[in-house]
Amino acid sequence: MAFLLLKSADYVMANNIGILNWLPETPLWLYAVLGILLMDFFGAYLPHYVEHKVKPLWMIHLVHHTDHKVDTTTANRHHPLESVIRFVFTLFGVFVIGAPIGIVMLYQSLSLVATQFSHANIKLPKKVDLVLSYVLVSPDMHKIHHHYVLPYTDSNYGNIFSVWDRLLGTYLKMDREDLVYGVDVFPNEKENSNVMNLLKQPFQKYRKPTIGAIEK
Repeated sequence: MAFLLLKSADYVMANNIGILNWLPETPLWLYAVLGILLMDFFGAYLPHYVEHKVKPLWMIHLVHHTDHKVDTTTANRHHPLESVIRFVFTLFGVFVIGAPIGIVMLYQSLSLVATQFSHANIKLPKKVDLVLSYVLVSPDMHKIHHHYVLPYTDSNYGNIFSVWDRLLGTYLKMDREDLVYGVDVFPNEKENSNVMNLLKQPFQKYRKPTIGAIEK
């Protein structure tokens, strides 16, 4: 579906549509930073937030959360339907922002690096991670989002920049030693490691949440 992004980006530029096209003359570096920041909101933070709040979308997004060992593979663990959902939001963002294809490609490239970094099985020094999290989504910051119970699951939605979580009140802190990955409504690690189960997961009934329900 990438050709739709290209056609849309060309269309908004040709017809002077969107925020970036309505700005006064702006230095290139500021134009790029603002474009990426806004793309990060419409293409990542907003769909992620909505997926957690709308039950049918949450059931699709659950596939990402039922990983019991969060690492770089988790960044790529998404149901095919989620790719469509994220694409629709990104396409919407192109029109609202008025993003040229260069900004779109730069954003998607940085997004790929950011998601691998924030999910990676690494531990930065805690102070370094905390300082980094004031600007970017750090590993500790994002992994809180993968803790198996609320309210932590519904926090830290950011992808590249942490500013959206901080501005919109969805930022939470938690000590990394207390993290337990997975989701309490799909607690069985063996079932959650089977590809066919994951493809069917959005259409299954889940168990009632219970305290300490994560299973091997």
